[in-house]
Amino acid sequence: MGRRNLRAAILSIEGSNCDEELRVALADLGARPEIVSLKQLEGRDVVADERRHLEDYDALFVPGGFSAGDYVRAGAIFAARVRASIGPELESFVRSGRLVGGICNGFQVVVELGLLPGRRGGRLGTPEAVLLTNDSGHFECRPTFVRWDGGAFPALQGVPPGTRFLMPSAHAEGKLILSGDPEAHLRELERAGQVLFRWVAPDGGPAEYPWNPNGSIGNVAGLTNPEGNVFGLMPHPERSYFRAQAPDWSRHGGPAGYGDGHRFLEAVLDHAARAR
Repeated sequence: MGRRNLRAAILSIEGSNCDEELRVALADLGARPEIVSLKQLEGRDVVADERRHLEDYDALFVPGGFSAGDYVRAGAIFAARVRASIGPELESFVRSGRLVGGICNGFQVVVELGLLPGRRGGRLGTPEAVLLTNDSGHFECRPTFVRWDGGAFPALQGVPPGTRFLMPSAHAEGKLILSGDPEAHLRELERAGQVLFRWVAPDGGPAEYPWNPNGSIGNVAGLTNPEGNVFGLMPHPERSYFRAQAPDWSRHGGPAGYGDGHRFLEAVLDHAARAR
């Protein structure tokens, strides 16, 4: 069936604000995305025809934004509510091999849930990483480049290592800190192929500020779990989906067509469709 009829839930609570952009992108790719409130999955304060069940979806996305106002720590309240209400259902969803993706605030949420870097078996647990305040001490919003160096993420297996993607960043808390000995922990993730993306400079070289907008260890901009069906990244592919969203469209190539976010999300949905 390909991407057609692939049901994708875009999970939101108060403060999520990139859900509609992601819905438009996924729909353009032929999927059947639906913005789903956490309350709909909980069955709380909703009428019968608005009730939703996680098991009815083929993929789950947690979008960007400022869920619960980023109080306590970015993504922490959203994650706590998910854990308390639909934790067992989410674990079952992950164990089934279905796709879970977190973008920006969504990355923060799946890290807080313990799904990234994650353990085999899709269990929620104590976080093994955190995304803290950017080294600059303020919100960073600008075009950024990330590079795929190869790894365990099945969706990008056909993409040559070294391929770069232009995707904008917009976050205040994106500095990845790993538990234990951070450098040793990073080496473990690298060996397991769990580094999804690294921040790079426009020429593909190592990123320094502002091309690494947060100071994340190893220039890491995204992670996957060991099985590769849970991923998270800080930049926004849904904000670089159409060519007209690119910062240079008025100087090079015009507004028609697609941007690098399209390449990434298309690969993600193609894999999700194959995994059904």
